[in-house]
Amino acid sequence: MVDKIARQEMKVIIEIGHPAHVHHFKNTIWNLEKKGCEVKIVSKDKDIALYLLNIYGFKYEKLGRNYSNLVGKAYGLIKTDYILFKIAKKFNSDIFVSRGSPYIAHVSKLLNKPHIAFCDTEHAKLNDMLAYPFTDVICTPTCFKKDLGKKQVRYNGYHELAYLHPNYFEPDSSVLDDLGLSKNDKFTVLRFVSWDASHDIGQQGLDLKSKQQYIRELEKYGEVFITSEAKLEKELNKYKLRISPEKIHDLLHYATLYVGEGATMATEAGILGTPSIYISSLAGTMGNFEELENRYGLVYSFRNPDIALEKALQILKDEKVKTKWQNKRKKLLDEKIDVTKFMTEFIENYPENQEMFR
Repeated sequence: MVDKIARQEMKVIIEIGHPAHVHHFKNTIWNLEKKGCEVKIVSKDKDIALYLLNIYGFKYEKLGRNYSNLVGKAYGLIKTDYILFKIAKKFNSDIFVSRGSPYIAHVSKLLNKPHIAFCDTEHAKLNDMLAYPFTDVICTPTCFKKDLGKKQVRYNGYHELAYLHPNYFEPDSSVLDDLGLSKNDKFTVLRFVSWDASHDIGQQGLDLKSKQQYIRELEKYGEVFITSEAKLEKELNKYKLRISPEKIHDLLHYATLYVGEGATMATEAGILGTPSIYISSLAGTMGNFEELENRYGLVYSFRNPDIALEKALQILKDEKVKTKWQNKRKKLLDEKIDVTKFMTEFIENYPENQEMFR
């Protein structure tokens, strides 16, 4: 375990497996470094993860690319474990941190070092099966629907509050200038995902016909911008969002409405006080969405695209909707913790504070 006397010299490995993980961990990394810890970032080359690391000035080591099918993922698991083991052995890390990464879990166990996982996805069964047995502590939001036993520590917040809490996020209106918009303009952000994550296999969202119908109806109330993990169909390309990726949260803050298949972005929009509609066959399976909808009324989840569209149009017709959502956001912020502060203190003081937080 981590030596109490050597806190200021603690060596921490943090894995980035997805672009959202950069945002989740960035403030914690900066906090740990300010406290004298040495942090090594390791990252998969997935989507814009490396781009974001570069934008924020982080140094990192690559773990290889992301694979989209199960055979590729199996090969990638062995290959990445080997790469990570060599990096960790040379770095001589004291503690490993991830979003529930099997690679980090395996290597930390091989090196007899603790692994702290921050998880919020109940349906990631394959990933959890590969990671949890080798993980020492699993930090989840209080609304997480699964009981993970003695390893679980719950905290009163969401992953997305680690970077969208007002202590860390201040919206930059210059993103509107980039798109020729003003603060008074109505617009909708549409998000489509690639469905190639291990926890998304067999799931689905909107087909092309539904996407086209959504655009026709939504653009009656303002401009529509699409952000997509997968390559857009040529019919939709003119709606593609063309801003620097790190500005997406600024745009979500000013948007009139978010609609999409992306769970993370749906949560981000709601937390920022923007009406959010999540459309997926996974709707109803995640505790954070249940709480954001039933307690705070910030996010709506649907499996049926037609019903989701009706709700979207209802929201767009309400001229006071943004004011209503900002009031709902204030209630959420009043009741939730500073997640970055929690993460920093938990990592820095592990394992002595584990029982206290539990």
